[in-house]
Amino acid sequence: MKFTKKIISLGITLLFTSLSLQAQVWEVGAKVGGAAYMGELNLNNPVKFSGLAAGAFVKYNFDPNWGLGLHYMHGTISGDDAKSNLAEARARNINFKTPLDEISIQLDFNFLDYFSGGGRRNFSPYVFGGAGGLVFKPTATYDQFYRTYKWQSEGQSQRYRTYTLSAIYGGGVKARIKNTSFSVLAELGFRTPLTDYLDDVSGFYATKFATSADKPLLNEYEHSFNVIADPSPNQIGAKDTQRGDGRSRDSYMFGTIGLSFSFTEDCFNFLKH
Repeated sequence: MKFTKKIISLGITLLFTSLSLQAQVWEVGAKVGGAAYMGELNLNNPVKFSGLAAGAFVKYNFDPNWGLGLHYMHGTISGDDAKSNLAEARARNINFKTPLDEISIQLDFNFLDYFSGGGRRNFSPYVFGGAGGLVFKPTATYDQFYRTYKWQSEGQSQRYRTYTLSAIYGGGVKARIKNTSFSVLAELGFRTPLTDYLDDVSGFYATKFATSADKPLLNEYEHSFNVIADPSPNQIGAKDTQRGDGRSRDSYMFGTIGLSFSFTEDCFNFLKH
C-alpha cells in the first residue's frame, strides 16, 4: 500500500505542478476492454486477451498536442497449460489467474491539432508513454483454489514481491463527438513490468516432498506445496530442471475503448461557484 500511495502522490504533484503552465483544458474519462499477457503460459501472442479490463483517468492538456495524465487500470490475466497447443505445456499443466491493479503517469502526444487542447481538429492519432506502479497477486486452481503468490513455488528463499514498476507505451486514435465536449477513443497500451512472476512461473522446479514406506502420507502443507510446485499428472518436474521459459520478464497489455469529457479552467471555476 505504501508503494501505491507514493505513485498516487507523485501523479497528483505532477498534475498540479502543471497548473503553472499556460494550459487551458482538463479531461476526465473512463475506459473498458480486455487484458492480455505474454509469459510462460503464452509465449508468442501479445494480443491474446484472457480477461477484462477497466479504468479511469484525469488529464491536463497543455496544448492541442501534449497532455499529462494520472491513470488507474484494473484487469485480469490468465492462462492454462491444459489448453495449449504445445505438448510440453500440456505436460507441465500449470494454470494461473492474476488480478492487476495499476496506477500510472502518462504523457500523451496528439499528431494533429486536437480540440481537447484548444485545437481545431476533431480527430487525431496519438501515442503515449510513461511509468506506473503495479500490484499483482497470482492464483491457481488444481484440487482446490490456491493463492500461489503466498508460496515459494520454485523453492525461493523468500516470497517474491507482489508489487513492481512498469514501463508503459502505446498508441490509439481519438475523435470528438460532433458539437460536444466528449471524445471517443480506442487504444492499445503495452506494459513491461520489472517482474517475471505475473503467472507465478519463472525459473526452475523446486524439491518436492516424497512419500515413502516410512512416510506414506504427506501432511496438508506438503501436499499443497507438491501440487503447486509441480501440478503435472506424472510429476515431471525434477529439481533444478526448467519450469519457466528463461525470459527475465513477463509483459501485459490493455486494449480499450473509452469516453472522455473536456472542460476549460474557466468552466471549472464557474462550477465551483
